[in-house]
Amino acid sequence: MRLFRRHVALPQDHGSWAFFLGPLIVGLFTGGRWHTSAIYLTVAAGCGFLVRQPIGLMVKVAAGRRGRDVLPAAIFWTALYGAVAALHVTGLVMRGFGYLLVLAVPGMLVFCWYLLLLYRRSERRNWMMEILATGAVALVAPAGMWAGRGAPDPLGWWLWLLMWQQSATGIVYVYLRLAQRSWKRVPTGNGRLSAGMPSLTVAVAGLVLTLVLWQFGVVSRWLWVPYLWQMVEVIRGVRRPALGAKPVAIGVRQLLVKVVFVALFIALW
Repeated sequence: MRLFRRHVALPQDHGSWAFFLGPLIVGLFTGGRWHTSAIYLTVAAGCGFLVRQPIGLMVKVAAGRRGRDVLPAAIFWTALYGAVAALHVTGLVMRGFGYLLVLAVPGMLVFCWYLLLLYRRSERRNWMMEILATGAVALVAPAGMWAGRGAPDPLGWWLWLLMWQQSATGIVYVYLRLAQRSWKRVPTGNGRLSAGMPSLTVAVAGLVLTLVLWQFGVVSRWLWVPYLWQMVEVIRGVRRPALGAKPVAIGVRQLLVKVVFVALFIALW
């Protein structure tokens, strides 16, 4: 019986790591102070992120999509992640950070929907589910801020919305790039613009949002810069379709875009 199976213990959709780590890092930095509660939060949130892989496999076994040979390993990793998460959540509650648990509720609801889709074999290419899932994951941003500041600062909700918007832009854009792979030839300018309009719309919305929040004194004057960076990337992708590109190459480029975005966001916050 092999319990230490990588595909059971770790998520195989590598892009999901960026959607989790990006908001978490931003939240911790905007929190301003690093202490034990930040460590508790990081470990608990990390376990919550990781546990979806073995639980998902158990659902696939129940649906007849996977063999029962992975079941012992899936149960082992679910129990391990759950125990470690429970230990660190207890630490947060004992230190007076129990209010952070409210942020976990939307995540659990979205996760239950995801498991239902897994059971019904309808989770693939479900962009609505993916956008909602990144919104739930982005809640680690206000959690990190509140853990650092020691109180549920209302500014955390704007931080969550900004992180969710960036992740949603990334998802819509990746769908565009993957669709471009199957194009037989480069369309005309109007054809490329029509196909890229959803990505462009979401990217522009992020830029406009930061400018409006700046005008109302919610965020810093230059926070629009990382959103401009992302919009420039989307414009590039619309103008230069990814005909025949490998999914790995698309994923690596999006990871680099995300890293630069997070660095700019933290520096200009």
